[in-house]
Amino acid sequence: MSLLIKINYNLMKKYLLVILLVSVSIISCNQQKNSTMNNETIVSNISQEKINSTINELVDKYGEQYLTRIIKGVNQVAGLWRTKPIDATDNSVDGTEDEFAKFCLDNFVPNTELLALFNSCQTHLEVIIGNFNKVSLDLKRPVHLAGYNVTIADEILAGYEPSDNLANDMFSNKFAFLVALNFPYYTFEEKENLGMNWDRQEWAYARLGDIFTTRIPSDLNQQYSQIQSNSGSYIANYNIYVGNLVDDAMNTHFPKDMKLITHWNLRDEIKSQYANGSDGINQQRMILDVMLRIIKQEIPQEVINSDKYQWNPKINKLYQDGKEINFTSEPYTRYQHLLNSFLINKQIDKYRSAVGNFINEAFDVQNEMSAEKVAKMFEEYLSSPVVGDIAKLIESRLGRKLEPFDIWYDGFKTRSTIDQVALNKRLATIYPTTDALQMQMPNILTKLGFTKDKAKYICDKIEVNASKGAGHAWGADLRGNKAHLRTRLGENGIDYKGYNIAIHEFGHNVEQVMTLYDVDYWMLRSVPNTAFTEAWAFVFQTRDLQLLGIKSNDKLNEYYNILDKFWGTMEIMGVSLLDQMVWEWMYKNPNCSKEELCAATIQIASDVWNKYFAKHFGMQDCPILAIYSHMIVHSLYLSAYPLGHLIEFQIEEYIKNENLGTEMERMCKLGRLLPDIWMEKAVGNKVSYKPLLDAALEAYKGVTQ
Repeated sequence: MSLLIKINYNLMKKYLLVILLVSVSIISCNQQKNSTMNNETIVSNISQEKINSTINELVDKYGEQYLTRIIKGVNQVAGLWRTKPIDATDNSVDGTEDEFAKFCLDNFVPNTELLALFNSCQTHLEVIIGNFNKVSLDLKRPVHLAGYNVTIADEILAGYEPSDNLANDMFSNKFAFLVALNFPYYTFEEKENLGMNWDRQEWAYARLGDIFTTRIPSDLNQQYSQIQSNSGSYIANYNIYVGNLVDDAMNTHFPKDMKLITHWNLRDEIKSQYANGSDGINQQRMILDVMLRIIKQEIPQEVINSDKYQWNPKINKLYQDGKEINFTSEPYTRYQHLLNSFLINKQIDKYRSAVGNFINEAFDVQNEMSAEKVAKMFEEYLSSPVVGDIAKLIESRLGRKLEPFDIWYDGFKTRSTIDQVALNKRLATIYPTTDALQMQMPNILTKLGFTKDKAKYICDKIEVNASKGAGHAWGADLRGNKAHLRTRLGENGIDYKGYNIAIHEFGHNVEQVMTLYDVDYWMLRSVPNTAFTEAWAFVFQTRDLQLLGIKSNDKLNEYYNILDKFWGTMEIMGVSLLDQMVWEWMYKNPNCSKEELCAATIQIASDVWNKYFAKHFGMQDCPILAIYSHMIVHSLYLSAYPLGHLIEFQIEEYIKNENLGTEMERMCKLGRLLPDIWMEKAVGNKVSYKPLLDAALEAYKGVTQ
């Protein structure tokens, strides 16, 4: 009774009941998520007695109408506050229990002052986060962009993330606690239940509350950044000189100077060979052999990013001047990078008290779509009889049985019948340099339905660069800074692969600009998750030939486009399931070696293949799904692509008879709501695979009847 002496008995029962419910909810949620994955979660060292008394004093001071916000805010500050060092590597201390209570009592803000505090917080965060983003971008230029001779200093600083200590600084100066106290964090489940009824300001408040939910030591953040940078450099320099590949008769099948980055360009070269009919199958089979050697780490180390030797990937023999020589297989480097990512995340997990582990972080926090829900959607899609129907259709079009590389079948697209050599020459003339692409961007947007003024407004905020890697988009977080479009230039200019990627990345950039500049609150900038920015990139990418004046308006072509979307989505769903399952395996086998991880990845890839693909392709135990470079450098990112395809299709169906530019502006202004809430406001339905599935069945009937 002494803790609650200032309130009457009835209120005491009410307060204690709510506190108990909140505490039980938090504890049970954490225990459920942490029990199998992480038993070392950092917990609050503020006593429940002190938490309760602080809550009661605040309620006495401000009134019962603040009860919910006070309970959430005080509990969250308590979960982050340290009265003593956690361990020898992180000795930060925030103050005693009494100092914790005083902080809460002194800094809780009533509703009349909350908007002013929010505006101040978001203004300062834009300056800090936006400028850190620019510094990080500039430090990575030498390793990301063509034209630099990379030094050791460049490699070191590319792995340095200047914002890694930002969160700790914000805890040290108590800004993080101020935010957590007044703008408490809402879980994914709470946002689902409450978010549809929130107004824009309430959503902005909730997004501010998302920022300071964990407290990861800066040295771990820095290690994580370095590991990501190392993986990125490894992949960016993983080129195969396919002009040096030979068959059993020592014949080559590719241009002598052709160099393809894995996996993107290897996959796209397989796609381009469908235009060559039966003459392209040797090239496709040869690239498949290359991919399998990479996955199994049987590839000679000597041929990675080197044109000094000839290599027969089918029989895995290396030659110099026509004579066979010994070689050293890549020493499981690919899987060491993946393992490094897991190990650093495993260390970080104990600070992820609200979610438990990296898998939950990736899905529940970053994507705000549960791993279970996403996996179920993908599994149901892959199990659909429509997959088998379309597989038989492709077989009839090819005049042969499907082979594993046909997961990338590209014959439904208009470009599959276009002369790739002629197309590359045309594009090299239009886009000989990145400057030429920069100048043409406003014209691209006007062709897509944007007004001239809006096109100029957007393109003035984007900078084009030549990339060492396949290409990527990098947005700005500070109004006044530019978004960056990176694409790969060939020796003679942009070829079709580079152009196709550039249009995709341009879609990202347009979204990035509009969701930074046109959204009403900076805290609501961006889109719900990466699947949505991928969706906009796909909306642009599917119009790449249309932008060149190559299009067809007949119904049959529309059917083929739907079948192409369906097939591409099917393929990447399998890869995404593999990615998730490999991470689940690592958590169950945290002491595995890189060799064991390689074997497990191959086995899981084969299992996924056997369950969903083998019956259509007539081959068991093929691990081809494991070739994706994202698994190595962008952990648990892959689900964004199939989700992006599903979202893109729903957007496309909605804007079919509308102006793309106008509708994209309207939808981008929604900002970062929950995925399903965003979709309902944008197109009237939640995220679903069924519209694409139903359309694919209709399209299949349309082209076969």
